[in-house]
Amino acid sequence: MRILYIFPHPDDESFGPAAVMHRQREQGHEVHLLTLTRGGATKVRHELGLSVAEMGEVRLEEMRAVERTLDLTSMTVWDYEDSGLKNMDPRPLELAIAAYVRQLRPDVLVTYAVHGVSGFHDHLVAHAVVKRVFLELRDEGLPLQRLAMLTVPDSGEATFIDGRIRLKHSTEKEIDCSVPLRGGDIDAMKRALGCYATYQDTIEDSGVVEKVGSELHFEFFGESFSPPITDMLHGLTAAN
Repeated sequence: MRILYIFPHPDDESFGPAAVMHRQREQGHEVHLLTLTRGGATKVRHELGLSVAEMGEVRLEEMRAVERTLDLTSMTVWDYEDSGLKNMDPRPLELAIAAYVRQLRPDVLVTYAVHGVSGFHDHLVAHAVVKRVFLELRDEGLPLQRLAMLTVPDSGEATFIDGRIRLKHSTEKEIDCSVPLRGGDIDAMKRALGCYATYQDTIEDSGVVEKVGSELHFEFFGESFSPPITDMLHGLTAAN
């Protein structure tokens, strides 16, 4: 199978999805990553005394380390404005993503759920444009079989990061796939996170490894599984 992960920033792929990406590569699937920005607007740049462009170059090198660590089939990093996706006309972005997907012809697209997990506006834009591309290209006859959307379950408790309520949740009914993580999958996520040398304080403060725990969760657009399945690719047949 050919899976394309589309996220707006460097490290989005490592804050959880890396564990499943690692599992899929071990199973022999093609795993491709498209990142829409270089993430240069992060506040970490102020601590390092770097401009947005300079920070983007640093994060691009960190992403290349992630590419090697996860043995990704391919990785493409674009340079749209970090933290500025909400301000742009989404149509050129949709056209660019659609052209990329037409060329790659994946079986499955993966992005954020509608709430973007953190609620950050770049995440919300990524969800909206990827969903629209998925529907338009499927209507064109491209053999896209599934849109999987990364999420976290509602534990009933407020989840805090840096003293603020940040994480958004999906209800139990909305979750279609819960992938149990093996020790090797979690280790792969830790190694991927370790590639972001400039972000280690943020990664540690977020407690992401503990928050991910032993499962990763996804919603599927237009599908419903109850109880949730345990494999994102369940029921699919490779078209490529």
